[in-house]
Amino acid sequence: MDIGELIEKNLEQVFPDNSGDTVIDAARYSLLSGGKRLRPRMMFMTSKLLTGEDTIPDDVMYYAVTLEMIHTYSLIHDDLPCMDNDDLRRGLPTCHIKFGEGFATLAGDTLLNSAMERLLKMSYKKPSYSYASLRMAELAGISGMIGGQSMDLMSEDMKIPLERLYELQAKKTGALIECAIVTPYYLFKADSFDPDNEDDICDALKRLAAHVGLAFQIRDDILDVISDPSVLGKSTGKDERDNKSTFVTLLGFEGASGRLDEEIGKALDVLSYLRDKGYDVNEYVDFVEYLKNRGT
Repeated sequence: MDIGELIEKNLEQVFPDNSGDTVIDAARYSLLSGGKRLRPRMMFMTSKLLTGEDTIPDDVMYYAVTLEMIHTYSLIHDDLPCMDNDDLRRGLPTCHIKFGEGFATLAGDTLLNSAMERLLKMSYKKPSYSYASLRMAELAGISGMIGGQSMDLMSEDMKIPLERLYELQAKKTGALIECAIVTPYYLFKADSFDPDNEDDICDALKRLAAHVGLAFQIRDDILDVISDPSVLGKSTGKDERDNKSTFVTLLGFEGASGRLDEEIGKALDVLSYLRDKGYDVNEYVDFVEYLKNRGT
């Protein structure tokens, strides 16, 4: 079974099929609607980098599934008419188009609440994992993704400083990417990790996550201009429609492309540092190179 099939198999087990509850049906619809599953894949790449093993530990898979649940809930809510008002996601009708706004809202709530239940359950089962669970919850919340979404809403219909856009996207997009890249470190170091005294490897993984997150978002802003919905799987041109400040609108197409190259270069620099520390980073190097041309 390849990695994609393994991810889908584990996601299918989150909620029962044919539950008879429309909210569960809506949550399953969005959770199992495909996608590249980049965040679980990043988590597995970090696991492999740290252990040198191809086998995915069960606990890493557990946290990867939980993170994908949080990501999916954010997409459902992001697509709602009160937010980005999108009708296409991963090439399919968005959750609220398929099930209505009420059930879509509850489906997102269900995914988030169930994810928090999973984090608490694992922390109860393995108290040494408590920090990994706490950090995932924090990065999904007001100090992370939700905080970035709030900044995004407050910035509608205005031109914001580039520094604020960096802060916004570091939270809105980058927070869950930090979860993906750094969580395995917290799990493997659970018995000895001290958040007040992070070592150089943890710091390097956080720096990698920051550059990957910005590269991902800059490329997303570029794709909103150059791509087609049939290729991208979601609506395009909505940044211009909604008069949003993006890396393209603030820097221009060439400027945004230049910033993308900068973030890719910085991510590769971090990987070079990790290689010098004795880690096999080849899979991550390929992934970072893929990000540069994602969607083409």
